[in-house]
Amino acid sequence: MAIDDSQGDPTALDETERQALHRITLGTEWLRRAHGRLLSFHHNTGHAMDHFAAAEQLLDEAGYEDLAAAIRTQHLPSGVVGDRWSYDVVETFEEGVLADIEAFEDEAREEIADGRNHVAERVQEQAWRERATEE
Repeated sequence: MAIDDSQGDPTALDETERQALHRITLGTEWLRRAHGRLLSFHHNTGHAMDHFAAAEQLLDEAGYEDLAAAIRTQHLPSGVVGDRWSYDVVETFEEGVLADIEAFEDEAREEIADGRNHVAERVQEQAWRERATEE
């Protein structure tokens, strides 16, 4: 069975070109994983702050005004990295390194492979399908 020709023939690239593009794609995918972990960090931080906000109210009700005030004035308004809140760290990552690398990946694919994606995988797919029909 032949590979999908809608993406062109990935075998038209030499092995070095295919591997270079593959490494760029893998690097981009690992940055996307890091982004997912940053989102988890952001969500986990938000949930933790919700618990502290609930504790603030309970401490006030129990007569521990100083502890409640510490949560309200020191801990809830503070950032997670310096004065930066977790959403700001996520946005900086998204708008900075992630956006830059995704644009670079698109540029490299366009220049080397006429915009084709996953060229190394397409060659592997073709080889495995051809091998399967040889038996």
